[in-house]
Amino acid sequence: MQTWCFVSICVLLGVVVRWGVSLNSYSGAGKAPMFGDYEAQRHWQEITYNLPVHEWYFNTTDNDLNYWGLDYPPLTAYHSLICAHIAKIINPEWVQLHKSRGYESTTHKLFMRTTVLVADLLIYIPAVVLYCLWLNSGTIKRKICTLLCFLIYPGLLLIDYGHFQYPFSEYC
Repeated sequence: MQTWCFVSICVLLGVVVRWGVSLNSYSGAGKAPMFGDYEAQRHWQEITYNLPVHEWYFNTTDNDLNYWGLDYPPLTAYHSLICAHIAKIINPEWVQLHKSRGYESTTHKLFMRTTVLVADLLIYIPAVVLYCLWLNSGTIKRKICTLLCFLIYPGLLLIDYGHFQYPFSEYC
Protein backbone atom coordinates (compact mmCIF):
# COMPACT_ATOMS: atom_id res chain seq x y z
CA MET A 1 0.00 0.00 0.00
CA GLN A 2 2.79 2.42 0.90
CA THR A 3 4.51 1.63 -2.42
CA TRP A 4 1.46 2.75 -4.41
CA CYS A 5 1.32 5.94 -2.38
CA PHE A 6 4.91 6.75 -3.40
CA VAL A 7 4.20 5.73 -7.01
CA SER A 8 1.17 8.03 -7.09
CA ILE A 9 3.20 10.92 -5.69
CA CYS A 10 5.95 10.33 -8.28
CA VAL A 11 3.43 10.23 -11.13
CA LEU A 12 1.64 13.33 -9.86
CA LEU A 13 4.94 15.17 -9.51
CA GLY A 14 5.91 14.08 -13.03
CA VAL A 15 2.61 15.39 -14.43
CA VAL A 16 2.87 18.72 -12.57
CA VAL A 17 6.45 19.28 -13.76
CA ARG A 18 5.44 18.38 -17.33
CA TRP A 19 2.56 20.82 -17.33
CA GLY A 20 4.71 23.52 -15.74
CA VAL A 21 7.29 23.22 -18.52
CA SER A 22 4.54 23.29 -21.15
CA LEU A 23 3.29 26.67 -19.93
CA ASN A 24 6.37 28.33 -21.40
CA SER A 25 6.89 29.26 -25.02
CA TYR A 26 8.41 26.92 -27.60
CA SER A 27 11.11 27.22 -30.22
CA GLY A 28 9.99 29.15 -33.28
CA ALA A 29 6.89 30.68 -31.71
CA GLY A 30 5.65 33.45 -34.00
CA LYS A 31 8.69 33.18 -36.26
CA ALA A 32 7.69 32.84 -39.89
CA PRO A 33 8.11 31.10 -42.23
CA MET A 34 8.54 27.78 -40.35
CA PHE A 35 7.19 28.61 -36.84
CA GLY A 36 9.19 25.88 -35.07
CA ASP A 37 8.43 22.34 -33.97
CA TYR A 38 4.96 23.21 -32.72
CA GLU A 39 4.05 24.04 -36.32
CA ALA A 40 5.74 20.85 -37.52
CA GLN A 41 3.51 18.74 -35.30
CA ARG A 42 0.41 20.76 -36.26
CA HIS A 43 1.30 20.53 -39.94
CA TRP A 44 1.76 16.76 -39.71
CA GLN A 45 -1.77 16.56 -38.35
CA GLU A 46 -2.94 18.64 -41.32
CA ILE A 47 -1.12 16.37 -43.79
CA THR A 48 -2.19 13.06 -42.27
CA TYR A 49 -5.80 14.18 -42.00
CA ASN A 50 -6.16 15.60 -45.50
CA LEU A 51 -3.97 13.41 -47.67
CA PRO A 52 -4.10 9.70 -48.46
CA VAL A 53 -1.47 7.57 -46.71
CA HIS A 54 0.51 7.01 -49.91
CA GLU A 55 1.16 10.79 -50.16
CA TRP A 56 2.33 11.39 -46.59
CA TYR A 57 6.04 10.96 -47.35
CA PHE A 58 6.20 12.25 -50.93
CA ASN A 59 6.46 15.72 -52.40
CA THR A 60 3.22 16.68 -54.13
CA THR A 61 1.33 19.89 -54.81
CA ASP A 62 -0.51 19.36 -51.51
CA ASN A 63 2.51 18.14 -49.55
CA ASP A 64 5.55 20.40 -49.76
CA LEU A 65 8.29 18.38 -48.07
CA ASN A 66 10.37 21.55 -47.68
CA TYR A 67 7.72 22.83 -45.28
CA TRP A 68 7.92 20.40 -42.37
CA GLY A 69 7.72 17.28 -44.47
CA LEU A 70 6.69 14.25 -42.44
CA ASP A 71 10.00 12.62 -41.60
CA TYR A 72 9.10 10.32 -38.70
CA PRO A 73 8.07 6.67 -39.02
CA PRO A 74 4.45 5.65 -39.72
CA LEU A 75 3.58 5.04 -36.05
CA THR A 76 4.17 8.72 -35.37
CA ALA A 77 2.18 9.65 -38.49
CA TYR A 78 -0.78 7.59 -37.30
CA HIS A 79 -0.55 9.30 -33.92
CA SER A 80 -0.74 12.64 -35.78
CA LEU A 81 -3.78 11.34 -37.64
CA ILE A 82 -5.57 10.44 -34.39
CA CYS A 83 -4.79 13.89 -32.96
CA ALA A 84 -5.97 15.48 -36.22
CA HIS A 85 -9.35 13.77 -35.99
CA ILE A 86 -9.81 15.16 -32.49
CA ALA A 87 -8.57 18.60 -33.62
CA LYS A 88 -11.04 18.60 -36.53
CA ILE A 89 -13.92 18.02 -34.10
CA ILE A 90 -12.81 20.88 -31.84
CA ASN A 91 -11.90 23.39 -34.55
CA PRO A 92 -11.67 22.44 -38.25
CA GLU A 93 -9.39 25.44 -38.95
CA TRP A 94 -6.57 23.71 -37.05
CA VAL A 95 -6.12 21.07 -39.77
CA GLN A 96 -7.39 22.87 -42.86
CA LEU A 97 -5.15 22.00 -45.79
CA HIS A 98 -2.88 24.91 -46.83
CA LYS A 99 -4.92 27.53 -44.95
CA SER A 100 -3.82 26.48 -41.47
CA ARG A 101 -0.11 27.06 -42.07
CA GLY A 102 1.47 28.93 -39.19
CA TYR A 103 -1.73 28.69 -37.14
CA GLU A 104 -1.01 29.76 -33.58
CA SER A 105 -3.58 30.43 -30.91
CA THR A 106 -3.80 29.96 -27.17
CA THR A 107 -6.59 27.41 -27.59
CA HIS A 108 -4.65 25.40 -30.13
CA LYS A 109 -1.48 25.51 -28.03
CA LEU A 110 -3.52 24.15 -25.10
CA PHE A 111 -4.87 21.39 -27.34
CA MET A 112 -1.41 20.45 -28.61
CA ARG A 113 0.12 20.49 -25.12
CA THR A 114 -2.75 18.38 -23.82
CA THR A 115 -2.24 15.79 -26.57
CA VAL A 116 1.41 15.51 -25.50
CA LEU A 117 0.40 14.98 -21.87
CA VAL A 118 -2.31 12.45 -22.80
CA ALA A 119 0.21 10.49 -24.89
CA ASP A 120 2.53 10.44 -21.89
CA LEU A 121 -0.27 9.32 -19.58
CA LEU A 122 -1.37 6.55 -21.93
CA ILE A 123 2.01 5.25 -23.15
CA TYR A 124 5.17 6.53 -21.49
CA ILE A 125 4.20 6.77 -17.80
CA PRO A 126 2.55 3.31 -17.57
CA ALA A 127 5.58 1.79 -19.33
CA VAL A 128 7.95 3.46 -16.88
CA VAL A 129 5.89 2.34 -13.86
CA LEU A 130 5.78 -1.21 -15.22
CA TYR A 131 9.51 -1.26 -15.83
CA CYS A 132 10.47 0.28 -12.50
CA LEU A 133 8.19 -1.81 -10.30
CA TRP A 134 8.10 -5.21 -11.98
CA LEU A 135 10.92 -5.55 -14.48
CA ASN A 136 13.63 -3.75 -12.54
CA SER A 137 15.44 -5.54 -9.71
CA GLY A 138 16.34 -3.95 -6.40
CA THR A 139 14.71 -2.69 -3.27
CA ILE A 140 11.43 -0.79 -3.26
CA LYS A 141 13.33 2.38 -2.37
CA ARG A 142 15.58 1.95 -5.40
CA LYS A 143 12.59 1.24 -7.67
CA ILE A 144 10.78 4.38 -6.50
CA CYS A 145 13.93 6.49 -6.96
CA THR A 146 14.38 5.08 -10.46
CA LEU A 147 10.74 5.84 -11.25
CA LEU A 148 11.12 9.43 -10.08
CA CYS A 149 14.29 9.86 -12.14
CA PHE A 150 12.52 8.62 -15.27
CA LEU A 151 9.48 10.83 -14.70
CA ILE A 152 11.34 14.09 -14.08
CA TYR A 153 14.30 13.52 -16.39
CA PRO A 154 15.06 17.02 -17.73
CA GLY A 155 16.17 15.85 -21.17
CA LEU A 156 12.82 14.34 -22.09
CA LEU A 157 10.80 17.05 -20.35
CA LEU A 158 12.57 19.81 -22.26
CA ILE A 159 12.25 17.99 -25.58
CA ASP A 160 8.63 16.88 -25.16
CA TYR A 161 7.23 19.91 -23.36
CA GLY A 162 9.66 22.78 -23.92
CA HIS A 163 10.90 22.10 -27.44
CA PHE A 164 7.61 20.45 -28.48
CA GLN A 165 7.74 16.84 -29.52
CA TYR A 166 5.53 13.88 -28.77
CA PRO A 167 6.91 11.48 -26.15
CA PHE A 168 7.48 8.52 -28.43
CA SER A 169 8.60 10.44 -31.53
CA GLU A 170 12.24 10.16 -30.61
CA TYR A 171 11.91 6.38 -30.10
CA CYS A 172 10.09 5.41 -33.30
